[in-house]
Amino acid sequence: MADAAGQADIRGIDINKLVEGFAEEGVVLKNFCRVTKAGARELRWYQKTAGFLTGPTTTGITGTLISNTSSKSLPVAIEPTYTRNTSYIKKYFAESPLITYEDLKDSDPDIWADLIKDIARAVNYQVDSRIYTVMTSAGAQTAAATADGWDDTATGDPILDLTNAQQKIRAQGYNTSGAVLYINSIEYKNLLNWIISVKGSSIPSFSSEKVRSGVMMELLGLKVVVSENATTDQAVVFLPNKAVVWKEFMSLTSAVVDDPGIGKKVRVWAEGEAIRPNPNAVFVITDTVT
Repeated sequence: MADAAGQADIRGIDINKLVEGFAEEGVVLKNFCRVTKAGARELRWYQKTAGFLTGPTTTGITGTLISNTSSKSLPVAIEPTYTRNTSYIKKYFAESPLITYEDLKDSDPDIWADLIKDIARAVNYQVDSRIYTVMTSAGAQTAAATADGWDDTATGDPILDLTNAQQKIRAQGYNTSGAVLYINSIEYKNLLNWIISVKGSSIPSFSSEKVRSGVMMELLGLKVVVSENATTDQAVVFLPNKAVVWKEFMSLTSAVVDDPGIGKKVRVWAEGEAIRPNPNAVFVITDTVT
């Protein structure tokens, strides 16, 4: 039946072709790794024993044999020790379903652009997660947060926890200048609440590096990076380009798989593995949430 003015079939519709609903969560942890090429899928790498070299001890001698050596005595022999490790390259691989040419041609949203962008982000997200897992695995320095954690305004003390993390890394001989604090949005909320509401400090200045690197602000000389890839109930302080190395076998690559006359799909992959040659360049603060 024909419609008159104001009736549904002839009423105009404002169509929003910009699809929303997924936040642009930063995947930035790889930016803080030292990226080197891997020539093969099996990686052999060596980790030097941390600390200063010292002489062997003998019965009845408690001090170092390096110090206060008597005249005409032979020097004590000292040397570093190494641990050999083996890691294996991992492949991160995803693709879209086959999209027909008809669907690509007459769909209102730009589904092809969204496929390319979102599948690449999904692969990058898994790389980021792997780096985080390796960085925080057993062997890193760690300690529980003060008292009941950062969300307890009566007993928590995140500033003490952060300065303790810096001191522990510094005690291992590392320069902590430029260190990163990598936290979940929950820890970020509790940290700001403690600084502003509990201690009455002004709002920390936000960094201009946010778009490039994910740095939200600087606090105590730490670059604060907030990501949902970070596990809540812990905060990680680490030295960029020192703590973790990303061994890249194949960089992020995309390709279009074309089926003539039917449609096409996009395929994205990356290959690499994270290694942590400097575990003492990482400090994990646990139990940050009650």
